[in-house]
Amino acid sequence: MTIQQQLRTVVVFTKLSTRRFFRDKLALFFGIIFPLIFLFVFGTINSGSGAPKFNVALINQSDTTFARSFADQLQQGKVFKVDKEATTYAEAKDKLGKSQVDGIIILPAGFGAPDQAKGYPTGNIRLVYSQSSSGTGQTLQSVLSGTLNGVNTKLVGTPPLAVRGEALNDHQLSPFDYTFSGLLGFSIIGIGIFGPINVFPELKKQGILRRLHTTPIRVWQYFMATMFSQAITGVVSIAIQFLVAIAVFHLKVAGNYLEIILFTVLSIFTILGIGLAIGGWAKNERQAAPLSNIIVFPMLFLSGTFFPRFEMPVWLQHVTTFLPLTPVIDGLRLLTTEGKHLVDIGPQLGLMLAWMVIIYAIAFRSFRWE
Repeated sequence: MTIQQQLRTVVVFTKLSTRRFFRDKLALFFGIIFPLIFLFVFGTINSGSGAPKFNVALINQSDTTFARSFADQLQQGKVFKVDKEATTYAEAKDKLGKSQVDGIIILPAGFGAPDQAKGYPTGNIRLVYSQSSSGTGQTLQSVLSGTLNGVNTKLVGTPPLAVRGEALNDHQLSPFDYTFSGLLGFSIIGIGIFGPINVFPELKKQGILRRLHTTPIRVWQYFMATMFSQAITGVVSIAIQFLVAIAVFHLKVAGNYLEIILFTVLSIFTILGIGLAIGGWAKNERQAAPLSNIIVFPMLFLSGTFFPRFEMPVWLQHVTTFLPLTPVIDGLRLLTTEGKHLVDIGPQLGLMLAWMVIIYAIAFRSFRWE
């Protein structure tokens, strides 16, 4: 059999597998409708404002008595909730980018130092906020200015203290941005793992794979046909989720759609290898289901599917970095909502390619026709 004939066989089986998916109502439900249900549930939860109105980071760089007193006043007041974990500007900026704080209040060196002529405290507060949330930043600046005006009035009746706002030209991610990339990972898990482990044991039970084994088709051809078929159905499912997220939850896609599609296909290929390994090895559903659950559930809860990984302990973040689903979710978030390009996500691509080599080596060795 020539290479052209072998590839033609792959195309034929790809068409057959794709048609079978779109004719199977149960497969359509779990492949397209079920992820949409999760999208609406988690999208509704994360699109609301569950955080305090003004959650800020406070960086006090001044050693004056007035600066320390003013910092204590902000922390004890009811208008601002000061994030005590952000003790440096770098930490505060990182939290601002992740929408964990609405702004950064900086008391610069010398803030609160007395004026040489009159002895009243002077200085300008720096307020840093994200340019993509300029409305929140300007409101925060107004509230902070009101707080200072009260101090000014008590002191001298004139404004020696002021607020100077700075908008960072950085894209601020909303909670939904993190949730959406995790839900895409959940869809890829469903397509790549649950699809094969449900289909392969059933085909073995019906004797279909045994009959295919009597034909000239080889394992690599069958795997390639399955990969292309799952990639087609996966792209359709994820495209529908993008449309719903943009129309209903106002998702702002900052990345390039072609790069997102290419990365999605590579992600499906990577995760599909796990499904091929389990489904190809298992003789029936009783063998496939427990093994798939052991593999899938840790990834769902530890790879950032339903909540961001940055909320985990640091040691756990380092461990979960190497799970197969983690680079998929991180890469989708970087491409979709942070506007990165494929050349910018080399670590994620490298980890996925390494997993592909390992997973498919296991899948080819463990596959059984019956």
